Amino acid sequence: MREELAQIAPARACDRLAELSALFHSAGSLHLRGRGAWSIHLDLASGAAARRAFALLRADGLRSEIRTYQRRAFDRATRYQLHVDGAEDALEVLVAAGVLDARHGPLERPPQRVVARACCRGAYLRGAFLGGGSLSGPRSAHLELRASSGAAARLLVDVAARADLQLGLVERETHAAAYAKGWDAIESLLALAGAAETVLALEERAVLASARASANRLANADHANVVRMNRAARPQLQAVRALRADGRLERLPPPLQEAAELRLRNPNGSLRELALRANPPASKAAMHRRLRRLEELASR
Repeated sequence: MREELAQIAPARACDRLAELSALFHSAGSLHLRGRGAWSIHLDLASGAAARRAFALLRADGLRSEIRTYQRRAFDRATRYQLHVDGAEDALEVLVAAGVLDARHGPLERPPQRVVARACCRGAYLRGAFLGGGSLSGPRSAHLELRASSGAAARLLVDVAARADLQLGLVERETHAAAYAKGWDAIESLLALAGAAETVLALEERAVLASARASANRLANADHANVVRMNRAARPQLQAVRALRADGRLERLPPPLQEAAELRLRNPNGSLRELALRANPPASKAAMHRRLRRLEELASR
């Protein structure tokens, strides 16, 4: 998902600012270095996202440095950090992107002008995916867009709502997040961000899973039918053999004799198959009554 989104280069300046804004509001942190100096960092989970952020900064004339480190917990995955010095040109870009206010103080969420257009809203969602998006499944599908504050997460909910998509909101001790559950909502959100190939892959997975489930249901139903027919045929076969051994089978009416012969020749056949082989063809209910009568006669 991140690889595909990182390959989408925003064509408009407003889209670049919206994507950059989302990156900082989901994965950015401000660092004071003393004597009025400061720097801003982006902490990202993939090299693709780091390259996308580096290109966005460079397109606006900002220099950044990429560093890597390993997480201490879980799988010790490699993380990527972009360091941006607080020069005057960087301040101008971050103010335009709604990361800082006019007094250069950090904003919890960008102003509405950053996501005013539909293209900007798509770019903002794309930046949120790159900066703090996670997707888990296939069972209990869950997509989460992490944000630095509750206000930033609520903006993601508002942006999705303008496209008729409802996201949930959760606030934790260290961060907040907007989330979607269920493949339909997740695929719609990915499509808004521009991840068309990921959506197609998810739809293909859903089709294959549905076909596999249907095949399993049919196979299980066929197996159950075979087991059920075998259980029903066993006492019928025993009854026919007992009547033949006693010499009573030849004295029965022709329809019962025919039913007995059909069951002997087709020990695993269903009632419908036996009924169709009768001469003349009988109904399924009639064949059932004849075989039940044979069982009753054999038990006397």
